[in-house]
Amino acid sequence: MAELPVAPVGRLLKNAGANRISEEAKVELANVLEEVGMDIAERAVKLSKHAGRKTIKASDIELATKE
Repeated sequence: MAELPVAPVGRLLKNAGANRISEEAKVELANVLEEVGMDIAERAVKLSKHAGRKTIKASDIELATKE
């Protein structure tokens, strides 16, 4: 089960144009978003450590998404 709440994930799907969304679809998207988010977070942490910082900045996230 994803740690992300499914209600905001459902809103994302609604905003993308979905009329109806199954609970399974919300949970599955939450799982995928969590995996992708974890990958990005891990890369951002490595980038901040490489730069000699403990603080993760928005620029670390931006760079991590481009890798």
